Amino acid sequence: MKKIFFLLIMVLSTSTFSQNIRFEGTVKDTAGVGLEMANIMAINKQTKAMDAYAITNETGKYALNLKASTEYTLKVSYIGFQTFEKSITTGTTNMNFPVVLKEGTQLKEVEIVYEMPVTVSGDTIIYNSDSFTNGTERKLEDVLKKLPGVEVNKDGEIEVEGKKVQKVMVEGKDFFDGDTKLATKNIPADALDKIQVLRNYNEVSNLKGLENNEENVAINIKLKEGKKNFWFGDMNVGIGLGTGDSRYIVNPKLFYYNPKYSLNVIANVNNIGELPLTAQDYFKFTGGFRNMMRKGGSSFNVASNDLGIMGLRNNQAANIETKFGAANFSFNPSKAWTLSGFGILLGNKTEIENRTISNRVDNLPDGSTQTITETREDFTRQKSDQVLFKLSSSYVPSEKKHIDYDALIKLSDQKENTSLFSSLLSDVYTGKRQNPFSINQNLNYYYTLNDKHIFAYEMQHLYQKEDPFYNANLETLPFSPLLTGYVDEGSGVRDDVTQKRFVQTNKLDAKFDYYYMVTPKSNINLTLGNTYSYQNFDSSIFQLLNNGTQNNLTDATTINDVNYTFNDVFLGVHYKFLLGEFTFNPGFSVHQFNMNDEQLASSNKQSFNRILPDFYAMWQIKKSETLTYNYSLTNNFTDINKLAQGYVFSNYNSLFSGNRMLENSTSQVHSLRYFKYNMFNFENIFANISYTRQVDAIKNRALLFGVNQISSSENINSNFPDETFSASGNYGRSFARYYKANFRAGFNWSKFNNIRVYPDADANPNNNPSEIQTIESYSQNYNLSFSTNYKKLPNLTLGYNFSINDNFSDVIYVDSPTVTLEYYFLNAFSFVSEYSYFHNRNKSKTIDSEYDFLTASLMYQKKDSKWEWRLSGTNLLETRSLDTNSFNQLGGASSFSSYRVQPRFIILGLKYTL
Repeated sequence: MKKIFFLLIMVLSTSTFSQNIRFEGTVKDTAGVGLEMANIMAINKQTKAMDAYAITNETGKYALNLKASTEYTLKVSYIGFQTFEKSITTGTTNMNFPVVLKEGTQLKEVEIVYEMPVTVSGDTIIYNSDSFTNGTERKLEDVLKKLPGVEVNKDGEIEVEGKKVQKVMVEGKDFFDGDTKLATKNIPADALDKIQVLRNYNEVSNLKGLENNEENVAINIKLKEGKKNFWFGDMNVGIGLGTGDSRYIVNPKLFYYNPKYSLNVIANVNNIGELPLTAQDYFKFTGGFRNMMRKGGSSFNVASNDLGIMGLRNNQAANIETKFGAANFSFNPSKAWTLSGFGILLGNKTEIENRTISNRVDNLPDGSTQTITETREDFTRQKSDQVLFKLSSSYVPSEKKHIDYDALIKLSDQKENTSLFSSLLSDVYTGKRQNPFSINQNLNYYYTLNDKHIFAYEMQHLYQKEDPFYNANLETLPFSPLLTGYVDEGSGVRDDVTQKRFVQTNKLDAKFDYYYMVTPKSNINLTLGNTYSYQNFDSSIFQLLNNGTQNNLTDATTINDVNYTFNDVFLGVHYKFLLGEFTFNPGFSVHQFNMNDEQLASSNKQSFNRILPDFYAMWQIKKSETLTYNYSLTNNFTDINKLAQGYVFSNYNSLFSGNRMLENSTSQVHSLRYFKYNMFNFENIFANISYTRQVDAIKNRALLFGVNQISSSENINSNFPDETFSASGNYGRSFARYYKANFRAGFNWSKFNNIRVYPDADANPNNNPSEIQTIESYSQNYNLSFSTNYKKLPNLTLGYNFSINDNFSDVIYVDSPTVTLEYYFLNAFSFVSEYSYFHNRNKSKTIDSEYDFLTASLMYQKKDSKWEWRLSGTNLLETRSLDTNSFNQLGGASSFSSYRVQPRFIILGLKYTL
């Protein structure tokens, strides 16, 4: 099969290139100066089609691949110059054709009827959607994948020039701000007119040019004229059969846009595994909130207490039932005032089955080694309901003032029950539930007094409460001697232990920025900021006895009642200036840190000062070629979760106690990034190197016995820093109009230190012998892809991914080739099929697994018809499971897991388009 596909590619490529000649030249003004970013297109006089297009490079050079012995109309345009148009006839050899443009307004009578597929205006790249579609596209992501320099991963995240897109807008209005997946998976492809990539994006015009926005990218969708001021969208319903079960999907989408307001409504009810948002997406949904303290020099992050409920592969589970509803609106009461927001409801019922083999090799103090191997089978049932609400207000009465307010609310109800069968622990039954709630509010005010003085005030408040509940029923609780008051009911009686937790957080970040423009190319930035956090942590453990009574553990070692206050006041100074092609932005911040935790009827206070420098430099080699260096020294602080000294269950086989004497760690980060985007030949190159060194890191102090673990936290000696080095690179190119190729490689090396504790005669792990265990791991990943984009021929996308993970205990290799076929034929039929193959194996040859997936869809829709029929099949090869590998730096354990996936099913669907 692979040979047939590659042969087809070679035939198609040969037939294209063998009949073409290279038509090149320069575009200059009357003074002989080359014009960069001029647009050139060649219109075939016989077919009336645009056979080729190009954009000039920095010297005005262009190159086209044209058919030999063919008549063309050559059209050249450039802003501020008259359009050039001339008839040419190609020969059988390469040709050179220079063009001189005259200054003046573009004449309407010779305006270009054919639109350029790609144009550039300043920091904006504009793609004409119809130039890249072949008829098989149904969603925004199908179009984005065909654009030069744009990639879309499996999670619906968009990358442009190696940078993640942070925001998607439609007609300048936010589309579910804080996530790109809803846009890529739901905006219909036939509604797209232009796709604008906004580089160096800053939504606050007052700060444009004052901050370093090179990593900020947004996308704005321009709709076709027929989609404005009218409702558009589609209703999709489908029914089908799977292995021993019926399948269904109902998926309506409605959109409305006009200059004053917009409304988007999406719903999806199905049991075919189609997830508009996963539970992981829910927790990482930022709502578009910015990291306002990124230049502050300190890091205080609020940890999550989700007990691992969302850590499972529920997006490829044995069974999934999904209910999803979302609405997004934008309204302009006046020209200066914009109200917007969204609401999302997500409900999932998930069944997960997996089998895991874990191996850990322990180097014992006496010089011998011990291998711990566990085979485990898990059967998990999850039910989760999540709600997201966001309301935003933006008031911009003039170019000088800008006021924003945002509020994001998250609440959920999650339950999980697991039956686990272990080769070492027999059978274990666990139950988890939680109802976390959070509200994040943001208030910003920006004011430009004049050309010299700009002011910015930003404030963000987070209120969060979490109440994870955990119950474990197992044959023998391995930690019972440590739990004072725990009743050992003897052999033959199972242990039933329950833990309650409640964690509440109030966190306020506020900062005031003043920018003084020293010259048009330099400014001084003064920042006065404060981070204040107040947290409560309560936990308790009780035991259900065999006679039905409850035994509450009341010893101080088994309960927590902790209050923790963190305060960071800082003053930052940064000086940004331009010297020719170079931009520099050095700075530092002076901090006063104060911490206080109250527990066990006592207080523990810490207070100190610190100066933290940072440095930014960028070399603008060419208009679309840069080299950027970043350096930062950061103080990292833990939150209350690692300070609470009473025992807390992390899992049925893991017990943790905090350490109130923990201090901060310090990390220095160096990163170097190269980027080049050449519109002349649509070449996209980027590379990144990053090195991080963390000293006094907060690490685990762990006693491992079998598959059980008792751990606490401790600042490790500064002579044992954690280090990571990562490098990645990408080369992509679109060529001859019909082809797109991409190669990406990544490398990561890490060295982590943990404190390994070894068993002794007593049950107290605090006085056991210990040593610092250093583990190094390496990973490599290589990805190669090639795709065609013909209008009338079948299209192929070929991909190959190869990864190597070399960790402490094993080396894992994964091969994964993929083939996608798209074909639009007979002006009504669309066929799309994707095949992917995976080969997992390890160096020791104890693991060697292969599996593959095949999906296919056949769609029928007459031209200009509103109805579409679809016949689709998922997992057509009836693959039973997928395999993953993981590595745990603590102890150096490697795991191989096999997840059961949904069986083959066939769906007959009908879609009606508004």
